[in-house]
Amino acid sequence: FTGAPKGRKMYGPPVDFSFKCLSSLADVLSEHPNVGLKPVHRTPEGKFCSKALRLSNNILSNLSDFATASTALLDDPKQLSWIDLSFNDLSTIDPILTEFRELRVLYLHGNSISRLSEVDKLAALPHLQSLTLHGNTLENEKDYRNYVISALPHLKSLDFSAVTKQDRVTAQIWRRGSSRPKRSRKTPNE
Repeated sequence: FTGAPKGRKMYGPPVDFSFKCLSSLADVLSEHPNVGLKPVHRTPEGKFCSKALRLSNNILSNLSDFATASTALLDDPKQLSWIDLSFNDLSTIDPILTEFRELRVLYLHGNSISRLSEVDKLAALPHLQSLTLHGNTLENEKDYRNYVISALPHLKSLDFSAVTKQDRVTAQIWRRGSSRPKRSRKTPNE
């Protein structure tokens, strides 16, 4: 763990556990990460110095043990800012993700998330700027993009597409219209 200015930690590339056939996060602890172009630095205790974790293209159906695994793997899990969980079998957005307050990028595309209301959990992440959800069943819901942008107004990118000023205006208008109580129409005989 050399090369970092005194008093500052040096963070490297993502710790990459993609394509490992992982069915649980406990399995991560017995695996070695994929080797990338740049090495991931380790502390003297063997923990990785990274703010990014890639767990894509596995068979994860839940995130139990995520906190344990990230603490065991990463030097400073509280600094985790990028998580790739794409192409797994997640059916919900686990609230454990909201404990990583520095999270800026979250890839959840290609999973099995079906309810738009799952997105509401991510509103607790103050720095989340980029989110992917395409390839989940919820993408087929009416007003999917408006719902996500109105639930997460600080997003800058959704499904690898920039969130424009017009997208925000449209989502706000949609939100106001969809949250109004519907008036029942009275018939002339009433």
